[in-house]
Amino acid sequence: MSEFKITNKEEFIDFISHNWNQVNSYIDKQQIGMPVPLYASIDIRESKHKFAPVDHNIYPAGFNNICLTDLTESSQQFKNVITKHAPEAKFIGILPESHTKNLFYLDNIGMLAKAVRDAGFKVAILSFDNDLFADQKVLNLISNSQYEITLYKAEISANGKIALAENGQEMDMCILNNDQSQPIEQDWDNIKTPVLPTPKIGWFKRNKINHFELYKTVVQKFCDHYSIDPSLLQAYFHSTDGIDFSTKEGIETLAKEVDSVIDKIGAGKKVFIKAGQGTYGMGIQVVSSGEEVLLMNRKKRNKMDVGKNKKKFTSVVIQEGVDTILKYDDAPAEVTIYLVDGVSIGGFMRVNGQKDSISNLNSRGMVFRKFCISEIRQDQDHKAKEATYSIIARLANLAAGLEIKEVI
Repeated sequence: MSEFKITNKEEFIDFISHNWNQVNSYIDKQQIGMPVPLYASIDIRESKHKFAPVDHNIYPAGFNNICLTDLTESSQQFKNVITKHAPEAKFIGILPESHTKNLFYLDNIGMLAKAVRDAGFKVAILSFDNDLFADQKVLNLISNSQYEITLYKAEISANGKIALAENGQEMDMCILNNDQSQPIEQDWDNIKTPVLPTPKIGWFKRNKINHFELYKTVVQKFCDHYSIDPSLLQAYFHSTDGIDFSTKEGIETLAKEVDSVIDKIGAGKKVFIKAGQGTYGMGIQVVSSGEEVLLMNRKKRNKMDVGKNKKKFTSVVIQEGVDTILKYDDAPAEVTIYLVDGVSIGGFMRVNGQKDSISNLNSRGMVFRKFCISEIRQDQDHKAKEATYSIIARLANLAAGLEIKEVI
């Protein structure tokens, strides 16, 4: 007889459906005093046997892929969290990435700004990257969907606040939408404008290995509380470092570790090798044996060696390949859930007809399909699958809160 009351995926879905209020209340209590990210996005895989978050972004792009109904609902949540951190705030700055030529990313910034404006705030999009402006202080951009984006050069005012270089207008709070694979060079400790999420936890500092370790801790506590088999809510993983994909240093060790993980999860299974600090789907390979690692050609090794902003990868996560059962138009798909202040506000399905069900879908060929989750309410009995994804995402976000707690 199993030691757990909930031993399979179907039982877990049923449990969430009939205990929605109770489970959310449990997570709400765990968030008390925890520095959960202002917002986040979580990629979730669903197989025949489990749900598993496979990536967590503290500075999420992709707001343009959220259902407009959900985006409208998110404004109230933005209002709540901004008011909590800056009660008198009227003017909110958004600090974006510097890749202004990515017109889809500009769509994201446009929709994020809309959500904050709809919450009742004035919004300015501004950047400390002087290379974007040359001799200008304002840059006028057009996004893929033809949104007009005005980007202002940022400065630190005499009062120690983030301000517009054009006219000195100070920001009451700033929302950071830059994952800082390359950190923004500012003395954040002495800047008086609240900046959320904290600039101290970007990919120059974060490591996926640490995130998954903390998620494992969060899940164990949750599962102990409700007598759930914790393997239903996570992918098995192992980590290794000292890898140089360019010189092949540590490759033999990595190959042995891959075989060890496959022995653990079952012969014939595949694993994801993920760069510890990779982002945008970069630094990922899917293999079925250690031998494949040893035979990795230069092109594949180059993809694993260096990521965004020429960041060199030296540590990797070897993660159980979760074979997605989700399909959209007969193409494999995975779910991404967005949170604001730890509360689910929407999401989409990432679909990739050029890949199979075990591949990395965050790659060339992917498209996005919106779905709306704003109809989920605390006072209803739910059977929607989206409710289950929401709980998984909220648990992953608790782990991100623990990450932030370590650096502030």
